[in-house]
This record gives sequence, structure tokens and C-alpha cells, in this order.
Amino acid sequence: MEKRVVIFLVLSLAIILGYDVLLKQMGWLPEPPPAPDAAVPGSSSPEPAPAPVTGKESGSTSPGVQTQSGQKADAPSSDLAPSASEQTVTVETDLVRVGLSNRGGVIRSWELKRYHTAPPEEKPVQLVYQGGKFRGPLSITVANVDIEKAIREGLYNIEKDFTSLDAAHPVGHVTMQFKDPLTHLGVEKRLTFHHDSYVVDVSVALEGVNESYDIGLGTNFGIVEWGDGFIGLIGSASLVDDKVEKETPDKELERNGAVQWVALQDKYFLSVLMPKQGTAALVKKEGDKVVSAGVRMAAPGAGTSVALQLYAGPKEYDTLRSLNVGLEDTIDFGWFIFGSWTVVKSVAKPIFYVLRFIHDYTYNYGVTIILLTMAIKLLFVPLQYKSYKSMKMMQLIQPKVAAVQEKFKDDRDRLNKELIKLYRDQKVNPVGGCLPMVLQMPVFVALFNILYMTIDLRQAPFMLWITDLSVQDPYYVLPVIMGATMVIQQKITPTTMDPTQAKIMLVLPVFMTFLFVNFPAGLVLYWLTNNVLTISQQVFTDRFLFRNKALVPAGPELSGGTKS
Repeated sequence: MEKRVVIFLVLSLAIILGYDVLLKQMGWLPEPPPAPDAAVPGSSSPEPAPAPVTGKESGSTSPGVQTQSGQKADAPSSDLAPSASEQTVTVETDLVRVGLSNRGGVIRSWELKRYHTAPPEEKPVQLVYQGGKFRGPLSITVANVDIEKAIREGLYNIEKDFTSLDAAHPVGHVTMQFKDPLTHLGVEKRLTFHHDSYVVDVSVALEGVNESYDIGLGTNFGIVEWGDGFIGLIGSASLVDDKVEKETPDKELERNGAVQWVALQDKYFLSVLMPKQGTAALVKKEGDKVVSAGVRMAAPGAGTSVALQLYAGPKEYDTLRSLNVGLEDTIDFGWFIFGSWTVVKSVAKPIFYVLRFIHDYTYNYGVTIILLTMAIKLLFVPLQYKSYKSMKMMQLIQPKVAAVQEKFKDDRDRLNKELIKLYRDQKVNPVGGCLPMVLQMPVFVALFNILYMTIDLRQAPFMLWITDLSVQDPYYVLPVIMGATMVIQQKITPTTMDPTQAKIMLVLPVFMTFLFVNFPAGLVLYWLTNNVLTISQQVFTDRFLFRNKALVPAGPELSGGTKS
């Protein structure tokens, strides 16, 4: 039985964990799209003059706008004459730096100031996709081709009452307006930025449009890296009529109903539109690893505007949870094999809280992982002792089991009855070594998900050469040590296999070592720590608990017809 369980585990790991690695090595996975550039498109050309901005910067004289100095500045002028060419206006908070284009009144750049790309460049993370000529975030689409072209290609007048926000001046407004006096077409997009928040309040008002229209979230907005990992969903997600849909469609998807939010996400970042009165969530696959999303709004009434919220930032659990719309579920703590299991998620969240609690005192996620692994190991000491004792007893009665198997090898029914009687007489449970492992599985999978999925470990250093626990060990030291501990653990673990089978199973540590080479260092550190603790527990059990102690109770040598 133990042989079958081990073979099953090896094959399962090979299929589940090695699939993506194999495809990547064989070159069968498509290349990811070009990495987003932090610069705004066209930045290689000479920078254009700033767009006309009214308020403090233009020196207009109407009262009503608060300046950064705390004094009343002039309200925006009523003269909305647009500039003659496309220009970009930059606004900044303590968390983001945003570039707004007057061509279509869309977002051209969205940099996260507290998150950076990997060395050596280490520039701010750019959430706006720069890999093609796709519609940007906050673009508007209508069925009428002429109206849509005017809205998309028109030059908007951009007004703002701030340059940057701080604690003293926590709120700032940006208004983007477009008006065509000949067709009486008008668009107004008003953005309200907040200090210490990734959420932007958005209101949109249309004039001269009598049909429903779409507000776009953009293409790959929020998808920084389309990874090929086997955990976590990359692409689109939406919540319509209180039902979450996380699968990216093959072509197009329209989900009608009350739209709570529509999002684009990768492993660590996401962008979300949260409309107040959306009628449909829209998702479209633009190409390989390129997807757009948006929300459909009802036909506008005269003089009315629609309200939305835009979130574009990291998948910080507390931040997403504070929005109270279920966005924290985009961090899939419940992943297990080919689905999301509630039992794993229910175990993962408490462990995640404990992980962050320990980190509040250690300030080092590497040390935190070690301490958390030790705590979990102590919690399962009784189960692991029972498992180890069961395997030890099975090893000791193996000669009797072999004798029964040889005696009744031609009588399957009699063989099963005699084996059951032998296990009962010797008080041995043949599955006693596996059951405790099954009970621990949700905890191990939950911790695995936490270390793989959460942004807390992104660019978190440990010590010496481990400067980022979310990426692989650059020198493969941890995977090699982990493989060595697996060999030691295999050598000292009781087994009922014959020596030839035991030697064959030494392939498992080699396989796991090559597999873990591509895993984040935080995961390898967890597995290594767990192996070291398991070895220590087995050595202690053998030397101090099982020494001079009869594990197998005295009983009949072979009951019934087993005697010679």
C-alpha cells in the first residue's frame, strides 16, 4: 500500500507541478507580451508643452478652488478651448503618479510609487499596458461610429486644482471636458483623487448621446506580468448579481445584470471599475495574453452623470477588503490542484493573519516563515508521532506480513482475512501512517498558497544573497540543501519497501530538487525548514521515545492457518 501511495504522490506532483515547467523548457508556451515601459508612449520624442490647465496653475480669477498652499485659488475658467495637439497632464499622490492624455481623455500612465520592478532597473511599476495601440482606461465606446470617433479622438480640456496631495490637502479634482458645438456632443469626466488611497472617484456625463455606452477599464490595465505559474488566475474577473466569474473568455463575454465590479488582474496587481448602476460587465480577448474589460451604462438622461470608482494598485489584502465589495477574493487562498477549495481557504486566512502578526515583530519575512513553520510543526507533533509510530510498527511486522502473503498468495480472499486478523492481533493500523498526513494537507496547501500568492513577500529580503523571497534563489543554494534533507528524511523514515524499491524512490528528492529550483525562495525556505524539523523529530523519537521500548505487542506469531 505504501508503495502505491508514494507512486501516486510522485505522479501527481509530476503532473501538477511539472507541467508548466516542462512546456516552458520545451519552448511550447507562447512568449509573453513586451514588458510594460514606465514611460508614456511617445516619450522618446521631444516632450510637448504642458496642456492648458486652469485653476492655480493658470492663474484664473474665479473663486472656489483650494490651492496646495491652503489659500483659495481661482475656479476653472468657463473657456474650454482645447489645445491643438495631444498632450499629457501629470497628477500625483503619495501612492501613484498618473498621466492623463487630452486625446480622448484617457489614462496614459499609472505608476505605483511604492512598488518597483526587479533589479537592475528598479523603476516604479507601470499598470497601463504599453505594448500596443489599444484603448486606454476610461475610454468611452458607443454604437454610433461617428460619435465614438469624435469622443475617442477629440482633444479634451483638462483642468485640475492640485499638483500633488498630502495629509494637509487630502483631496484633489481633475476635470476632462470635450465639446463639439457643431454636433452638440459633449463629454465630461471628473476624477477625484484621495491622499493615501488607490481609489479614484469618477463621474461621467454625456451630452448628445441617446444610447447606452461602455466605459472601458482599458487593455491589460493592472496586468504587470502575465506569469505562467500554476496557481492564481491571470486576466479578467467580474462580480455580477453577486456571482464572481474569474475565467478569461476565448473571445468576448457580456454578463448582464447588476455589476458590482469588473477587474483585470495578475498575481500581485489589479485594476477595477466599480459602477453604481452598471448594466453589464464586458470582457474581450484582444490577443494572446491581451485582454480588455469595461462596464456598460444605460442611456444617459439629460443633465445626468454616472458615478464609478476606479481602483488600480496592489493586491493588498486589507486594502481590498476595506472596499467591502469582495475584491479580497481575487487573492485565491483556496487553490488546490484544479480548483478552489473552501476548506483550504478557511485554513489559509487564519495562517495569513498569524504570518503578518509574527512579521510585525521580526520585520523579516524569512525569519517569519521559519517561526511560523516551527509553530505549525509543534501543533501537529501528536499526529506526526502517531504517524511515525504506525510506520515503525508496520516495518517491524513486515516479516509476518510477508509470510502471510507467501502462504496465501493463491487465495486472495483468505489472504485479506488473514492480514486483517494479523493487523488486529498486533494492534497495527495499516493506514495509520497516511491518515495524519491527509489531515495536515489543508494546512500545508494553505501555507503554500499564502507564500506563493500574497504580495507581502514581493521583494521582501531574507538574508545574504536572498534579497527577494518571491523569486527563485539565484544561486540554487536553498533547493540543493532542501534536496539533501529529503534524502536524509527518506533514509531515516520507516518503510516496508524492499531495498531495491527504496533505492528507486531516491529519484523523488532529485525530481523535487529540480522542481523547486524554479520556485520562489520563500516556498523553498518553508519546505526546507519543515524537512529539518521533521528529521529532528524523527531522530528525537528514535533515540528517546522508542529506545528500549517494545512497539509491537506480544501476540500469536501467525494466527489461524498461518502457522507452519
